[in-house]
Order: sequence, then C-alpha cells, then structure tokens
Amino acid sequence: MTTDGTDEETRREVRELATRGTDIGDRLAGLDAAVRAARGRLDDGLLDRVQATVDRATGRLRLSATHTVVGIAGATGSGKSSTYNSLVGLELSSVGVRRPTTSWATACVWGSEGAAELLEWLGIPPRHQTMRDSMLDARHHESGLDGVVLLDLPDHDSTELSHHLEVDRLVDLADLLVWVLDPQKYADAALHDRYLAPYHTHGDVILVVLNQIDTIPEGERQSMIDDVRRLLVADGLPQVKVIAFSAQEGIGMAELRGEIESRVDAKRHASGRVETDIAAAAAQLDDDGRPRALAHEDVADLVDRIGTAAGVESVAATVGRRTRARAARATGWPLVAPFRELRSDPQRQLPVDLGEDAKVLGGRGVEPAPRVSPVSREMVGESVRSLTDHATQRLSGPWAEAIDRAGARTVPEATVKLGDRLSQVDLRNNRLPGWVRAVQVLQWLLLLAAVAGGAWWLAGTVSNGVPAAPAVGPVSLPVLLLVAGLVGGVALALASAAGLSRLARQRAAETEDRLRGVIEEVVQGSIARPVDQELADYASFKVGLAQAIE
Repeated sequence: MTTDGTDEETRREVRELATRGTDIGDRLAGLDAAVRAARGRLDDGLLDRVQATVDRATGRLRLSATHTVVGIAGATGSGKSSTYNSLVGLELSSVGVRRPTTSWATACVWGSEGAAELLEWLGIPPRHQTMRDSMLDARHHESGLDGVVLLDLPDHDSTELSHHLEVDRLVDLADLLVWVLDPQKYADAALHDRYLAPYHTHGDVILVVLNQIDTIPEGERQSMIDDVRRLLVADGLPQVKVIAFSAQEGIGMAELRGEIESRVDAKRHASGRVETDIAAAAAQLDDDGRPRALAHEDVADLVDRIGTAAGVESVAATVGRRTRARAARATGWPLVAPFRELRSDPQRQLPVDLGEDAKVLGGRGVEPAPRVSPVSREMVGESVRSLTDHATQRLSGPWAEAIDRAGARTVPEATVKLGDRLSQVDLRNNRLPGWVRAVQVLQWLLLLAAVAGGAWWLAGTVSNGVPAAPAVGPVSLPVLLLVAGLVGGVALALASAAGLSRLARQRAAETEDRLRGVIEEVVQGSIARPVDQELADYASFKVGLAQAIE
C-alpha cells in the first residue's frame, strides 16, 4: 500500500495535532520518516504494517487520554465472559451455551464523558455499549475502575472467521490485554503462536489470568502456574504477570482488579501502549548497518578505474611527447629540422587509437590528434559494482541490494555520456608558448647571421677585388658572424632542452586533468549522485529509527 504526497501530508498534520508538545510525537515522526525513506527498499508489506502502527497510534492519541481500554480475551470455554462479568459486577456478557454468535465485542465504560469518540474509534456499536455510571447502581461510585473501557472480545478460537478478524483488530487497539486461560487449553498452540509469541515486545501491556483454578487440587496449582510461566518465557514474555483466578469462587478477583486499577490510576496506559507499539515497529525495521556517504576517495577510485580503461595516461603522455617534438623542431637549429622529421615515426609515437585523423600530406606522415580508447559498458559496470560494494560494506541485505540496483541503473547512461564527452575533448593542443616562438625566431636570426658571415667570408676569400672585411680584434667580422651563428644556434638548442622537458610534462598534466575532469563530471552526475541519494535515504531511515526508539 502506497500513498500519494497529499495523504502523507494529511497524516503528518493529524499526527502533529494529536501529539503536539509530547515526546511521542517526535517518536512517531521518526518512525514515519523511516517508513518513507525505506519505500522501494524494504518489503512493502512490512512497511505497510509499520505505517499502520503510526496511523493507529496517531488515532489513539487524538482520543481520550483519561480512558484505558482493557480487552478481555480468551478461548471458548476459558471463562472469559465470566471474568468480564465478575469485573463489571453485572451479567452483561452471555456465557457458556447462552453466548451469542455475534462477531462484535461488548464494552462496559466507567466514566462516559469523552468516551464516545473512543468507542467509535474502537468500532463498538452503541447496542453493545454499557455506560456503568449511567446505571442505577450505587456501588459503581466506589469502584476504582473509573476511566476503564472494558471489552469482552469474541472467542479467538471460534470457527467464525469474523470472530478472528474482530479479535485481531481489537488486540492491536487495546491499551491493556487480559488473556484468560483455562487449565485444559492454556498450552494451546493457536494462542501462543498467534497472539502471545508475536507480541513478545508487548509484555508491559499483557496480563494472563489462569481461570478455573478452583478445579485444580491445591497441591497442583503452583506447578500449573509455573508451567504457564514457562510457556510465557518461551514466548518471549517473561515479565508478564500470571494471576490464579476463579470467576465462580472469586479467587484472585481482588488481585486482578487491583492490577487493572493500578494501571488505570497511572493514567499512562494509552500512551504506554503507543510507546510499546512504536518500539516494536521500529525493532522490525532496524538493522545493524551504519550509514555513510560516498567519500572523495570512492569517487576518485572510480575515476581512476575509468581513466585507466580509457588510456588517459597514455593519451596524456602522447600529447606531452608530441608537444616536446614540435617544440624541439621549433627551437632546434633550422638546418637539422628536416633530418629530424625524416627520422621521426609518428605511428610509433602514438600508442593510442589514431582513428580517422591520420592523413598523408606530401608523402610525409602527419601525427593525428590522439584519441582515448572506447570505454565499454562491462568495464563501467564492473567499476560501479566495486564502488557500491565498498559503499555497502556496513549495510544490511535489502539496503545493500537497493544501492547495488541504483548503481547498476546508472551504467548504460554513464557509458554513453563518457564516450560522447571524452570524444569531444580537443587533444590537438597545437599552440606553443611564446618563448618557443621567440627561440625559433632567434634560431633563424642566428642562422641568417651564420649564412651572411659565411658568404661574406667566402666572397672575400675568392675575390681579390673585395675590400678587406673589418675585424673585431684578431678575428674578421665575417668569421665572427659565421662562428657566432653556428655556435649560438647549437647552444640555444641545448639550453632549450630543459624547458622542453618542463613543457612536455605540463602539457601531459593539463591533458590528463582535462580528461579526468570530464570523467569525474560524468561520474559525479550520472553515478555518484544516484548512489549517494540511496545512501542519504538510508541515513534518513536510521535517523528516523533512532528517533523512534529513543
């Protein structure tokens, strides 16, 4: 059963009105929040039952807090109705063969003021209601049961399905349950398996009456009581009080009445039942998991895995090598550059996918733009599984499975986005820094100086008619230009080597950062965010449970 947002908002408003200014309100709000967070992760049937507990508790707290609903329940022939009549002081409920086959419970109310809405909420028809304070019976003024709504429930072992349904409904609504057992059927499996053991968390709101004790020899009574207690311990109810009782002889009547009166006098049993219900419902949902969000290291590890599969480091290294090669050609001696181009093998320098960008210009191979390797869906799926496995190490089965499913749902879209986004990154990076261009210009100037000096010197050597060249000290200017041009070019090329290495490393790092940035953006938006949302819902679930249990 799921509800839309309007229904949830209405329930919250009703709960806040019913519980304003109470700790129970915060506990109910926490349980309600836990149910909402768990939708789609835990079993819907379980969540519906817990939500019903929230709604039922809210409904009870809206009604009279001065009344305590006491349900008298038992099997056919247990003396349940006789016990009920003994408490009332009047024969209001038929017993034995005279008991009607109605599926309705009978209610007797001490203190009718404010009880009408409570009886309506309990679903007790007016014809089955008796107002004890409206009867001409002076003895009721002496009763310590003021504020009690005493219910005689149908037989829980009746062959009528309607009786079972009515008992099941009212067992969940009563503030205090008095189970009447008889010496012959107190070990009945139907009673223990259906009504006692499942309520092992509700020991504080249960009393057990061992009726017809007068039919048991006095020497055997205690052993029978001890056997009943043994069965209750097996049901998980060791704290439940067992009262030896006889409706016919009045044995145990004072003790039973006193026990009911003491609980009614506390004026807390309605809220006590609600608190017990909340704790029991929260215990059904609770697990030993510990919430956590995805850490930066989790996302970084996923980016590393995908980056490795895409060959990001190899592409970045290729860009660095290409940048160094181009810069080396620019900063080297111009006359050597053609020989370097002939020796270079672009294909050997590119250990990545060349794609369709490889071209041939003038018969010479031209290095294409490097391209990342395709990222397969299987590889992305494996990486995401590793992420979710690490994220769910401390979570219980259903939540871990929900987070695994959330991760798996991201794989197809993330794979497509990774392929598209990585293919759009421009890796050509053809621009060289200004200092490389300046060195290139200077190399050409030095080459021109060397050529000019060499030509001048050669001209003066072969032609006697050429005036003598000026000299700089003992060296003629042409020779000086020739030597300076040649030596300067080689020295400049050697001096640029360290800068070329730094430039290559810088371009490789920039390329790797750009590619990793694209991968991280896709991982954060398409993978980490949905998984983190599941983890956030689990954290909300645990916070709500902690609030409900406090």
